[in-house]
Amino acid sequence: MTRVSAEEYRLKFFREYGFVRKRCKSCGTYFWTLNSKQDYCNDVPCTRYRFFEVDRRVGSLSVREAREKFIEFFRRNGHEVVEPRPVVARWREDLYLTIASIVVFQPHVTSGLTPPPANPLVIVQPCIRLEDIDSVGLTLGRHLTSFEMGGHHAFNYPGKDVYWKDETVEYAFKFFTEELGIPPEEITFKESWWEGGGNAGPSFEVAVGGLELATLVFMKYKVVNGKYEEMALKVVDTGYGIERIAWFTQRVPTAFHAIYGHLVRKFADVVGVELLDNNVFFELLKEAGHLDPDNPKTVERFYAYAAKTLGVNVETVKEILQKQVSVFALLDHTKTLALMLGDGIVPSNSGEGYLARLVARRALRILARFGNPVELAELVKMQIGYWSSDYPQLSKNSGYILDAVVVEEERFRTSLQRGVKIVEKLLKRKKAITVDDLIQIYDSHGIPPDIVSEVAKRYGLQVSIPHNFYALVALKHGSRGVVVRRKEKVELPREIIEWAKRLPETHMIFHEDPYRVEFRANVVGAKDRYLVLNSTAFYPRGGGQDYDVGEIVCGNETYKVVSVWKVGNTVVHVLDREFKCNKENVVGKIDWDRRYKLMRHHTAIHVLLASARKLLGEHVWQAGAEKTVDKARLDITHHRPLTPEQVKAIEELANKIVDERIEVRTTYMERNVAEKLYGFKLYQGGVPMESKLRIVEIPGWDAEACFGT
Repeated sequence: MTRVSAEEYRLKFFREYGFVRKRCKSCGTYFWTLNSKQDYCNDVPCTRYRFFEVDRRVGSLSVREAREKFIEFFRRNGHEVVEPRPVVARWREDLYLTIASIVVFQPHVTSGLTPPPANPLVIVQPCIRLEDIDSVGLTLGRHLTSFEMGGHHAFNYPGKDVYWKDETVEYAFKFFTEELGIPPEEITFKESWWEGGGNAGPSFEVAVGGLELATLVFMKYKVVNGKYEEMALKVVDTGYGIERIAWFTQRVPTAFHAIYGHLVRKFADVVGVELLDNNVFFELLKEAGHLDPDNPKTVERFYAYAAKTLGVNVETVKEILQKQVSVFALLDHTKTLALMLGDGIVPSNSGEGYLARLVARRALRILARFGNPVELAELVKMQIGYWSSDYPQLSKNSGYILDAVVVEEERFRTSLQRGVKIVEKLLKRKKAITVDDLIQIYDSHGIPPDIVSEVAKRYGLQVSIPHNFYALVALKHGSRGVVVRRKEKVELPREIIEWAKRLPETHMIFHEDPYRVEFRANVVGAKDRYLVLNSTAFYPRGGGQDYDVGEIVCGNETYKVVSVWKVGNTVVHVLDREFKCNKENVVGKIDWDRRYKLMRHHTAIHVLLASARKLLGEHVWQAGAEKTVDKARLDITHHRPLTPEQVKAIEELANKIVDERIEVRTTYMERNVAEKLYGFKLYQGGVPMESKLRIVEIPGWDAEACFGT
């Protein structure tokens, strides 16, 4: 935690309610409590889990009931309910998965570019995080790959405050005491510091009986080159663990019992595991709070405690617990996979598709250890049945989800069959296998580390597999932090790019009238053969569409425009020679034949994508596109190779759409309005950083935020 003034945490609320500030004897962190005799911060590992012993006046809540109670409390308290977004962050260019509720509003709202959909608001957002995937199950529920984050958010603009620290903490206090009936003296507010997505701020972690139930963040800084700059817009960013709230109320020994109910027993029976008695799990839970999977000493201590509890030796208890953990991991991974595929992710070797494949293959390796008693698709089917009323997209897209899982299992088995020979070939030229080698082998060939280890033993080599291997792989592929999905390449010298950044934005005539072939404009900058005008009808390369060419006439001089590029919102024309004209006004003339061919190909891409999505399913997404004078190319995401019959059907439907002679409409809309009207399929070609979106629509078939002509 960065050094921060204690005044950030001294709230009027604490003073009025009689809270005292104390310092934890174990971790040294300051916290606020009504219990003056409390010496520890009430969070693990400083204390053991005892939340299942804490009094509460509410009955057992399912995940759905906990979600509804959270939403209703904040609705009653003046917050507008915002619908959750997909678990794949289609509205972000820098992130694959939705890892927190605040991600819904980054970067467009938190940067001040776009107003929030409501203010204040409440949302319960399904999230996926894979950095702890290897720890799922062992900690009995502290780590999950998919979870629901309840967030109440307020966006405080200069001169337009909504609420800040005192109100946020009071809302949390009242929710836990009034809605869940938790005794006030059991609630601890632990001082902390949060950073993420380029923002930072002081925070409180809310813990009860060792279980952290919420985090309250006060986002007031942006992080620039490692330094903190105060933001004009200050954001209340809260995260309540909906599954943890359900776990707290149900008094069951693991979060998996609370989340999955009868599926726990069903999964265990299918793979042939006899679950431990609940009393044994409760005893293990007391020690599980001290367990840090990244600290081998705490892991061994936990196994020793479990061995003593069960009256067996450590090796036996490891075998017993591994089976229990595997059941829990299968429950977690199959739900996560269903959510990923249900929101349209297609397993692949890149991007979010790679992360879905990683989850699927880890689940398949677990099943392999049980002798593959059931196909992975059968377990995913159980999850769809269990969660469809909570996540309607699961039943709606069940056909695709299950078929995609079947395909993944087939491909994985093929990879394993090839795997042994690949590893043997590698071992003949290497004397040792490093962690980097394991990751490379998995990345390139899909071969899990345990297979590598088994083959290496035959060659007399020992392979050390890190306990968090899959988390390391996920992290490498953007499960957390900043990633770049696509980047438009600008083929200009760096000095010209920097020069163009200092010039005014260009008025883009081609958006107002794509049929305009001649225009007049003023020169705002010229450097060698690079020219910037105050307005232009020349289209710059972007969104896969090639640039226009033509002529610039200045007085008696005529220059050929050989390429056009966009730097920010400034258009740079590349001429055939140095621009030496000293007149302010020029005339631009577009090569109309080339422009019209590009326009037709661009529209054809939209038509083709609409046809593919209609016939193949909503998981079909534009993975790449190119529109040139001679041809257009569309890359799509799909889990199977297209059959000749499918190709023919897509072509026929596309031609039918063309034959309907539908007028293509172009409108500008506020981002929130456009997203609500059309959904996130808007962002097939990328995500514009604009408050207003230019929507190109083929009514009844396709609508996209599109820059092209």
